Amino acid sequence: MLFDMDGTLVDSEKLWDVALRELAAEYGGVLSAAARRSMVGTNMADSMRILHEDLGQPHRDPLVSGAWIDVRILELFRTGLRWRPGALALLGAVRAAGVPTALVTSSTRPLVEVALDTLGRDSFDVVVCGDEVDATKPHPEPYLTAARLLGVPIARCVAIEDSPTGVASALAAGAAVLAVPAEVPIAPADGVHQLESLTGADLELLAALLGEPPA
Repeated sequence: MLFDMDGTLVDSEKLWDVALRELAAEYGGVLSAAARRSMVGTNMADSMRILHEDLGQPHRDPLVSGAWIDVRILELFRTGLRWRPGALALLGAVRAAGVPTALVTSSTRPLVEVALDTLGRDSFDVVVCGDEVDATKPHPEPYLTAARLLGVPIARCVAIEDSPTGVASALAAGAAVLAVPAEVPIAPADGVHQLESLTGADLELLAALLGEPPA
C-alpha cells in the first residue's frame, strides 16, 4: 500500500491555505483561488513560482519564499493536524493485515517528521519524502522508489491519492490508484477508482483494485 499524505491521510491542505495566504499578505497581495487550486499536489518550488506569478511578483526567489512557508507550516502542523475521514481506520486495517506500507509525499522530511507524530512512526515500513527523490510528483519516481524499497512490484501496489498531480505520478509508475479528491476534482481515467472519502474503504476493496481476492 502506498499512501499520499497531504489531503489523503491528513486534512493538511487547509493548513497550507493558511500559510500560503499569510505569505501572499506578507507580500502585499491576495492569493487567488485558481492559483491555490493549481498548487495542490505540487512541490514547494513550483508552488512558490505559482504564488509569485499570481501576485505579479515573478522576480521573487522561490527559495526565500519556501523557507518562510517551511517555518510557518511546521508551526501549523504541530497544532492543527487532523485525520481525513476514514483514513485512520483504513491505515490501521492495512497494518493489522501485515500489508507492506509506504508513505509517499511531496512534503519535505522535516515536515513529515512532525506529521509522523500524528500518523504514527510505526505506521509505515518506508517513507519517501519530496526532498529525497530527484523528481517529485507528477513524475513516477516517488512511487517507483517506494515500491522498490518495499520490495514489492509496483503493479502489485495500490496508491491512494487526493490530487491530479499525485494520481498522474502513481499511474505513470504503474500502480493501481484509489483517488479520494479533497480540494480539487480528479478527471476519470483508466486505472483510477474514485471514492468521495476513505470512510468504508477496506481490504476487500484494495484487493479488488488489484484483481485478487482479499487475503
